[in-house]
Amino acid sequence: MSMARNKLESITSELARWRGWVQAGFLLAWLDPWMLRMHTVCSPVFHCYSCPMATFACPIGVLANFSALHLFPFAVVGLLVVLGAIFSSFVCGWACPFGFLQDLIAKIPTPKFALPAWMGAGRYIVLAVFVLAIPYWYGEASPLFFCRLCPAGAIEAALPNTIQQAIKGNPLVWPTATKLIILAVFLVAAFFTWRPWCTVICPLGAIYGLFNHVSFFFLRFHAKRCGGCSECRSLCVDGGRSEHRVDGLRCVRCMECTKCHAVSVSTILTTDNTPNKLNIQG
Repeated sequence: MSMARNKLESITSELARWRGWVQAGFLLAWLDPWMLRMHTVCSPVFHCYSCPMATFACPIGVLANFSALHLFPFAVVGLLVVLGAIFSSFVCGWACPFGFLQDLIAKIPTPKFALPAWMGAGRYIVLAVFVLAIPYWYGEASPLFFCRLCPAGAIEAALPNTIQQAIKGNPLVWPTATKLIILAVFLVAAFFTWRPWCTVICPLGAIYGLFNHVSFFFLRFHAKRCGGCSECRSLCVDGGRSEHRVDGLRCVRCMECTKCHAVSVSTILTTDNTPNKLNIQG
């Protein structure tokens, strides 16, 4: 079992260096290069189905629309529970195209700052209010219906469709002012803080984050390996020490912290009696 664990740690720590290529590979699946248009099938990632190049439906859009219809989306909920129970927020860090966009923006050399951890609660407010409650009580026509506010819908669907109409010479239908303002705020924030949408607003990330404590694959902090060098603090793009972050609701499992030997990817089949938290000063 020890040899298998060491092999898994070696593979995953090396895999972290290739995350961008893995994200790009998943992007090809979501952007429908084969023009399959399977919009009756839901993907596990945040990606607007109205995008001219969207293979699958967006799970959050499906949840909001089913809530407006007063129906329970068994297939979508089942998909999210199964993937959450296996991978948790690894889906966010490795497969989500909207997360990939933010990672690309983050590579631009601008001053970066970490947002307070308590702001992560905003994701659950968005999920409860704008995805479930408002659609349920006011329907799809409400100006506060989630899809009418979503910046992913603006950048992936509304703007490309407007450009297509302009090329064809048709009358232009611009996104609403509210949607454009939200998109502008999001884009500006993405230059100065890591994944602002994922860590503060994303309702899908809120769902996957709930599984960070209980999924089959998870991050483990090995207290006995830690020498107090704070390397994990510099590696964590979300800010903070990894002994406090590996099981956090906002962690998207980017695995940057696994470059520190005190943090590794583990499974529920491996055992480790060392505590997950370590009180290090500084």
